[in-house]
Amino acid sequence: MALASHFYIPSPPVNGFHIGPAYIHFYGLMYVIGITLAILITQRRWKAVGGDAGLVGDVAIWAVPAGIIGGRIYFDLTTPKYIPHHWYGVFAVWDGGLGIWGGIALAAVVGGWRVRRSGASTALFMDAVAPALLVAQAIGRVGNYFNQELFGGPTTLPWALQITPQFRPAGYTQYTTFHPTFLYEFIFDLAWAAVLVWLGHHRNTKPPGLFALYVAGYSAFRIFEESLRVDPSEHFLGLRLNMYVASVLTVAGIAWFVRSQRRGRPAAELRARRPGSTDGGSADEGSAAGGSAAGESAAGGSAAPPGGPAASDPAASSPAGSSETAR
Repeated sequence: MALASHFYIPSPPVNGFHIGPAYIHFYGLMYVIGITLAILITQRRWKAVGGDAGLVGDVAIWAVPAGIIGGRIYFDLTTPKYIPHHWYGVFAVWDGGLGIWGGIALAAVVGGWRVRRSGASTALFMDAVAPALLVAQAIGRVGNYFNQELFGGPTTLPWALQITPQFRPAGYTQYTTFHPTFLYEFIFDLAWAAVLVWLGHHRNTKPPGLFALYVAGYSAFRIFEESLRVDPSEHFLGLRLNMYVASVLTVAGIAWFVRSQRRGRPAAELRARRPGSTDGGSADEGSAAGGSAAGESAAGGSAAPPGGPAASDPAASSPAGSSETAR
């Protein structure tokens, strides 16, 4: 056992560093890196289908604050007992955390609005952004390691994570090593992103089929992850609340994918930019002629169904430089 302990993942000695008087949290830094990579990857994929790279930046500018707001609303509604006991507690994203489901949902709605306003195909944009979201989420999970949070139950597996006593949840203080669930998600996110890229290049997947698979695949993995995690959470009938959310979204994602492949339009029939626009044009150029966006909605049968996700940058769910938890 003493020999095996040498293979355990050690606890991080620090969770940040100083630059002058400012203390930079690794958690926040990972989200900055994740957001940046998501933007760059999406720009490359969007340009590959004929889109304007400037639109990606426009979506990110709007989706970042939307993701923060949506993530905090989800956290407040699903974990009210963990809201700080101050008048501003419901707004304190730096104390308690953000709920990833809420962040993705609101950022998706706002991001979809920006894409439609530009006159581009929402469904096509969603497929361009899907792998980038997974890469961003993977990088963000590295921040959980530095915060010593969102780990699973006790284990003595060789890749177990050592957790210092002050970070062990109630009822688990006698254990020293736990499942590194954030590492499991890191590996899955990158692997699933690679699968989506491969499908986009080798299969005639109709938009937004790749985004639907992102929703279904990530949610299915979260069912497994939630079965391991021991951090505080609201429970219903003995199961974590996020287990139910992940289950519903898994089924919804699969149904959305099937529907999009049966009734959707091929990517070649969708437009990545407003007719007549150029690379130098703004994403909002000519948006006063709102009929263009309306025409896209009517003609783009593969657009997201009512209540379905829309394109966004979900890495935007966390503000840079903070140490809150994305759950």
